[in-house]
Amino acid sequence: MGCRPARPRPPGDETAARSAGRRRTSPAFPAENILAAARLELPELTAQSVYVVLGDLTDLQMLRRFEPPHSPALYETRVGDNHHHAVCISCGRVEDVECAVGHAPCLTPHWDEGSKPMTIQIADVLYQGICQDCQRTQQLPAERK
Repeated sequence: MGCRPARPRPPGDETAARSAGRRRTSPAFPAENILAAARLELPELTAQSVYVVLGDLTDLQMLRRFEPPHSPALYETRVGDNHHHAVCISCGRVEDVECAVGHAPCLTPHWDEGSKPMTIQIADVLYQGICQDCQRTQQLPAERK
């Protein structure tokens, strides 16, 4: 694949650092935020260009793409490991979650009789819950009077 930038561009981490949006401790961002940050340096940059580059970098395994429910796809530079994600269903906060300690049970599925087992290389586990910040600021149904 002959990918090369047409002109110098800011490193991806700088662009991601300028991206705004949902609270994240996981460095994962939607294409829209990456585009907005990149346009600070390249105002003429098109959305299609960003999506093409994100797709190419994902294909080259330089980025990982994941799709939380009710949210646009997010892109992150943490690749090559089997980490998972936790998403707050209230504010959309995304946290990286390490795979289970010891062996990775998510990579050893139970195959039903008659299925054609395969060698699992990646398992996408998504935890959903309410983050501590939202728990502190929101009254849960049992707390309402």
